[in-house]
Amino acid sequence: MAKKIAEQLIDTLVKSGVERIYAVTGDSLNEVNEAVRKNDQIKWIHVRHEETGAYAAAAEAQLTGRPGCCAGSSGPGHVHLINGLYDAHRSGAPVIAIASTIPTGEFGTEYFQETNTIKLFNDCSYYNEVATIPTQFPRMLQSAIQTAVTRKGVSVIGLPGDLAKASAVAVDSSVINYPAPPEVCPSEEDLAQLADMLNKHTRITLFCGIGCRGAHEEVIALSEKLNAPVVYTFKGKMEVQYENPYEVGMTGLLGMPSGYYSMHEAEVLLMLGTDFPYSAFLPDDIKIAQIDIKPERLGRRAKVDIGLCGDVKLSIQSLLRMLNPKTDDSFLLKQLKRYEGVKKDLAAYTEDKGDVNKIHPEYVMSEIDKLSSDDAVFTVDTGMTCVWGARYLQATGKRHMLGSFNHGSMANALPQAIGAALAYPDRQVVALCGDGGLSMTLGDLETVVQYKLPIKIIVFNNRSLGMVKLEMEVDGLPDWQTNMLNPDFAQVAEAMGMAGFNVSDPEEVLTTLLNAFELDGPVLVNIMTDPNALAMPPKIEFGQMVGFAQSMYKLLINGRSQEVIDTINSNFKHIREVF
Repeated sequence: MAKKIAEQLIDTLVKSGVERIYAVTGDSLNEVNEAVRKNDQIKWIHVRHEETGAYAAAAEAQLTGRPGCCAGSSGPGHVHLINGLYDAHRSGAPVIAIASTIPTGEFGTEYFQETNTIKLFNDCSYYNEVATIPTQFPRMLQSAIQTAVTRKGVSVIGLPGDLAKASAVAVDSSVINYPAPPEVCPSEEDLAQLADMLNKHTRITLFCGIGCRGAHEEVIALSEKLNAPVVYTFKGKMEVQYENPYEVGMTGLLGMPSGYYSMHEAEVLLMLGTDFPYSAFLPDDIKIAQIDIKPERLGRRAKVDIGLCGDVKLSIQSLLRMLNPKTDDSFLLKQLKRYEGVKKDLAAYTEDKGDVNKIHPEYVMSEIDKLSSDDAVFTVDTGMTCVWGARYLQATGKRHMLGSFNHGSMANALPQAIGAALAYPDRQVVALCGDGGLSMTLGDLETVVQYKLPIKIIVFNNRSLGMVKLEMEVDGLPDWQTNMLNPDFAQVAEAMGMAGFNVSDPEEVLTTLLNAFELDGPVLVNIMTDPNALAMPPKIEFGQMVGFAQSMYKLLINGRSQEVIDTINSNFKHIREVF
């Protein structure tokens, strides 16, 4: 019997290193489902929502380097993929999305569940095509996988249901992929120009992003030779922070004063492997050089004096021999001293555990950091949970942290944890969820139970959209429609078949977390954190202070004086810092 196109698809995916397809089966996807059932080298992971599947596939791809795969059935099924695919594409995750579609004979007739997949996915993919005849499909599939693997992004292959059951045909194109990465290094002449700039100045700061992955030793060597403090992005933290005597913390919305001022007080800022999006945090009155593997990123965030295309590791290796060692370490020591003060402040915030139903999130996250294994994989929801993760989860050289760092979507932590737990079954996976994010993905708690994934789900339950609330207050607006009426998340978890705990007393946080981490299987811990906890930026602008004061005044005149009092009491430590 001739092999079907669906079987050809699965065989090719297996040869490309795909181990799982995350999907909700149905109608046009049923032939693909059947092909997976008959192939013992790949698994079908039945998620409850296709967006979860896209996030999980992307998490797996980011952690392993192998392509991840997700699928959606006709119309609504593959439309549900799109938010997760946007996140995957912007995160540089090689993901193949199978967009199953209506029968080919119905194209263009406004048929039931018809969508135009080319228009739909063009903005979040490098490759996006629909096959309509058997000779097209294997060639398109090979191109899709090759593109995803080499360009590090999403490829979408449209597969009509009737084509999936058609007989496969042999074609002349390759049926394997070639993922060998090229070695890219700037020219000697360009590196010499950068070396000349660095040799002529004393106060130099390195700003490192995720592009420094695999270049930890080189970054340390460069910092040592230049007596340069090292600042990093949230996405680059786990790659740069550990065993680094020159690190001075993060900058950006979630960052610290030490990182901010190390950049602004420098003469030269050297950006390494970062496409940092927040231009407001970058200095504009010093010299800036940038090295990035993607040349289109050079200079698009800052007024760069020198922009070089290259791999960070190779570029630093070649640059080091051109540099004169710096003997003056006064700038470095000044920034390290400031960082010590910042770390003391951060530690001080964890000493006050908070009150009943107002547990301080800083304390909770610091305890999670201490209890988690050296090779734990953390997933963090966008919002306030990201803030506490950025400040209190420490790198070890083995830990990983995933989030929606570029796309900034809610509800990413649980889906990414599913992909992480399946990719690394022997490692601890901790999903750090906001109550708003978890509410969007509650159904996939059942996916965690169904596949017996031992994920520890910690809910920072502040009964609000915390980051949105803060944004409104800083803009001088009283928060409105940010409150959350939540279910008992622990009871929901137990109803779905996993252990669930509620924590409202700060004195019970540590023992409950210890118990949860020691239990086999999935566990959800619902912690009632302080809804008025603020996340202060690394540099507070006068306009932000005015806006916040205005919002507090508006709350007072609208009869919400208790909220103002609670906010002041909860954040006295921050207010003291400002003044």
